[in-house]
Amino acid sequence: MSPIISPSELKEIFQNGNLIILDARTGKDMHQTYLDKHIKGARFIDLDKDMAEIGENAAFGGRHPLPDIEKFSETLSKLGISEKSHIIVYDDKSGSNAAARAWWMLKAFGFENVQVLNGGIQAAEKAGVEFSLGEESFNRTPIIKKENWLLPVSSLEDVESELINHSSAVIDVRDAYRYKGESEPIDLVAGHIPGAINIPFSENLDENGNFLSPEALKEKYQKLLENKPGKLIIHCGSGVTACHTILALDYAGFQIPNLYVGSWSEWSRRDKEIAKDI
Repeated sequence: MSPIISPSELKEIFQNGNLIILDARTGKDMHQTYLDKHIKGARFIDLDKDMAEIGENAAFGGRHPLPDIEKFSETLSKLGISEKSHIIVYDDKSGSNAAARAWWMLKAFGFENVQVLNGGIQAAEKAGVEFSLGEESFNRTPIIKKENWLLPVSSLEDVESELINHSSAVIDVRDAYRYKGESEPIDLVAGHIPGAINIPFSENLDENGNFLSPEALKEKYQKLLENKPGKLIIHCGSGVTACHTILALDYAGFQIPNLYVGSWSEWSRRDKEIAKDI
């Protein structure tokens, strides 16, 4: 199954009984925004509460650490998700908001039938997908027990070691101005991890906010990663938009790379060396 689904393809399977649609939009009062308008049947999943276990100090785990897998199991039960579910996730930022993070977590939990809606809620509305408002009614499902996340992750220590040994290509997917150290709108310090290369996640998209074709993405990353180590570690600010590039790489047919969940929000708070290109 392709990790990306178009609005027209969603319309074709809209009545399927095993279909679960998740609204992963983020921002201030986003749950109210969801209540005001969402794709019909969609269930709201919260980045901060459902997809992260935010601690007191971002120096240990970053701003959006992964929750315990047992807690995520409970979240899936509350959302009415079962092992037979076909799950489609959307946001309003072409997957870079939190839809790709939800996709990554669901895949790491062991679900195979998970897709991100190409173009997000805007493309769905333009395509005539049916919308609704208010809370949706659905039943809880039995808790699915898992012991570990199934997709590869890297710790701060892993990233440091891999860069010293030149055994991994570490990709920073933040905007270029943040990577270069020109300014930092979210975290405390501007700059980047020394040795990391910058490939902004926005370059995965075309001018309409849709993912480039698998062929175009494959050609792009093959060229950018030529003569680089085969192992990839992807990071961003807090382990959310990094999943957008992991999704793009999977869409292009690459092996799913490692996610450095702590990302810049952790590295920049741990008195580690910081590089700038200004």
